[in-house]
Amino acid sequence: MVLASSHSTAFDAVLLISFGGPQGPDDIRPFLANVLRGRRVSSGRVEEVAHHYELFGGVSPLTELTLRQADGLRARLERDGPPLPVYVGMRNWHPYLVDTLREMRQAGVRRAIGFILAAHRSYSSCEQYKRNVVIARRALRDAAVGDVEVTYVGDWHDHQGFVGACVSRVRAARETLPEPLRGRARLVFTAHSIPVSMAEGSRYREQLLESARRIASGAGLVDWTLVFQSRSGRPQDPWLEPDICDYLRAEGERGLDAVVICPVGFVSDHIEVLYDLDHEAAAVCREVGIEMRRAPAVNDDPQFLDLMADMVRRTVDRYRGGRPLPVCAEREPDSA
Repeated sequence: MVLASSHSTAFDAVLLISFGGPQGPDDIRPFLANVLRGRRVSSGRVEEVAHHYELFGGVSPLTELTLRQADGLRARLERDGPPLPVYVGMRNWHPYLVDTLREMRQAGVRRAIGFILAAHRSYSSCEQYKRNVVIARRALRDAAVGDVEVTYVGDWHDHQGFVGACVSRVRAARETLPEPLRGRARLVFTAHSIPVSMAEGSRYREQLLESARRIASGAGLVDWTLVFQSRSGRPQDPWLEPDICDYLRAEGERGLDAVVICPVGFVSDHIEVLYDLDHEAAAVCREVGIEMRRAPAVNDDPQFLDLMADMVRRTVDRYRGGRPLPVCAEREPDSA
């Protein structure tokens, strides 16, 4: 059972929610089957993506980084309160959300603060995860295990902890450029592309631009842009553009000779960052004569871990007077 503490809250635990990733070559194809469930994708395309993971030994660093984020958050809550246990649940691989929620319920958790590890809101980066939580909760109820109510933290794309961590990484990456190039290097922000139709129904692009503006200002840079990566839809469907590789080719032809790339749309250096930026984008830069440096994602930067603890405390304070009422994220997935 979860022990009571001197910090009175409406919550028993924190649940970090992330994408998940394979932890070895044998995991790659089962993992991709989870990612692509419900989508019609050719076997050739699946094998192409599998090769991306094989280049890195079939191990996505996302799981290790998420566990380190959980450790950092747990230490801060133990030190400064409220001393809530921190759990990790993944959408596509171990530890699966349903298994984590079962563990939580068996430990006596009834109400948790949910922290989705994505800074910018869209269906695929936020609402889809909430629907997965609803499905996992339903599975627990159907199995007569019980239920864990989940209340989510608010937006943090403009939080100083996120902005400051990105600024530190951008500055450090820029300093590794040859000195003559530093002053004219362009700051290129990247995020996962999504369908235009999805973007029009969310604040995804607007929140990305707000993050980018704040980071560029904090780094003292005025020459910056936002581009997209990792498109996975049908060629005939419009997705957010420009694609980073198309952008780099075009700007290289116009004389751009140095860039610092900041993966602002990602909070961990997982395979899409490593392959799309460190492999593909880097190859384009070599081809067109652009000196490229890539800033790491925020990962377990202390500023980001401080942000996580701050957002948990804000949620605790918001419901200090009583338990949260069910909201739209608690509804059945087909009506959310």
